[in-house]
Amino acid sequence: MTAATLAAVPTAAEASSHREAPLISADPTVDNTDTYAFVSPDDPKSVTLVANWSPFQKPAGGPNFYPFATDAQYDIHVDNDGDAKPDITFRWTFTSSYRNPNTFLYNTGQVTSFNDPDLNFRQTYRLERIAGGKTTTLADKVPVAPSFVGNASMPDYLALRTSTLRTLPGGAKTFAGQADDPFFVDLRVFDLLYGANLSEVGKDTLAGFNVNSIVLQVPRSELALRRDEKRNPVIGVWSSTQRRGAALLGPTGGSGQRMSFGGWSQVSRLGSPLVNEVVVPVGQKDRFNASTPSTDAQFLKFVTDPELPKLIQAIYRIPAPAAPRRDLTAVFLTGVSKDNVGVDLNAHTLNADADRARIAPSEQLRLNMSIPPTAAPNRLGVLGGDKAGYPNGRRLGDDVLDISLQAVEGALLPNPPAAVAGLGDGVNGTDVRFRGWFPYVGLPTSGSN
Repeated sequence: MTAATLAAVPTAAEASSHREAPLISADPTVDNTDTYAFVSPDDPKSVTLVANWSPFQKPAGGPNFYPFATDAQYDIHVDNDGDAKPDITFRWTFTSSYRNPNTFLYNTGQVTSFNDPDLNFRQTYRLERIAGGKTTTLADKVPVAPSFVGNASMPDYLALRTSTLRTLPGGAKTFAGQADDPFFVDLRVFDLLYGANLSEVGKDTLAGFNVNSIVLQVPRSELALRRDEKRNPVIGVWSSTQRRGAALLGPTGGSGQRMSFGGWSQVSRLGSPLVNEVVVPVGQKDRFNASTPSTDAQFLKFVTDPELPKLIQAIYRIPAPAAPRRDLTAVFLTGVSKDNVGVDLNAHTLNADADRARIAPSEQLRLNMSIPPTAAPNRLGVLGGDKAGYPNGRRLGDDVLDISLQAVEGALLPNPPAAVAGLGDGVNGTDVRFRGWFPYVGLPTSGSN
């Protein structure tokens, strides 16, 4: 079986979390697409957290392009004791403004900096840290890197983006703005399973699309239980978005905002990639987006007895591993340890100060911060012998579709079928190179293209 063959499996092709559920597909500005957590390759004493929103952005999508929502809370959560509840939440909220509301233009001339008077539409954000019932403002009125209108409008976009990076007291770094979508996958499964004859495989159908990225780099000690990353190296990470209950549209006085009121409701959630797409059935996807990790017991049966291997067996005659799937429970709900897969990797039980009685199975992206970055990363992560990659956290270049397909077919079990090692979609990397320094995400595709 070739690597391209399994790409015809229909349930794996909605991208990591792009328009993955009925309700969120109609609200792209708050739609989580991917979450990443990795030890920073150029600063191993820190961890970088990345969360993306607003999928399938066509670069030339003017005149309004792609702002963050101003009536939403964009959150990245960290659970360092394993109780499925956030111990630290980093929250971004955004404000919009226009210099001149009497033009339809995003920019009225060439833009060379965020403060350039020709940048008509601009956004800033507040970054807060919520922990122990206390909210601390880490930064305020930080500029958002604008959408890449085009080469004529923004002749040096790298310099423009760099001008929006901020280093905070204590050494943390923050960025928010448009970026190339780092997820790579072939989505042409909807054309009669890749053309009905596998003639439509091996193309990154997310190439050329942008997303809105939030990137935060923090010292490892800031995230660890009791601030001791040596005794307690494992953290769990997920992102979410909350919206106000109601909004009133009307005159805005040039501010570009709308009046929002009412309570906050969670509308999107993402930890490990492909869970809401491949594991959770369509009738439960909106429920998953509105839920929290502490209630994930309701989805347990979809992990221990997943649908996808049965589909693969029916189509390609690869035997489905027997249920219940303890290996998938480890990948998605507990982290990998000697207790479940036979090797210690990223379970919260590895934290010396964690109360084991309070550790709860929950869907999170788990990272062992004590595992150093790899000089030559393997795109298959742990399955490729690279413990610094997925499912130990997630790096930008990890091929999570291939990894997940192989894992769901039993790659972590003893003696899996030989065909499992070749499963994938034939797309092994992104179209835009990642940067070797903060914020790491690739530059967005220009509207000129």
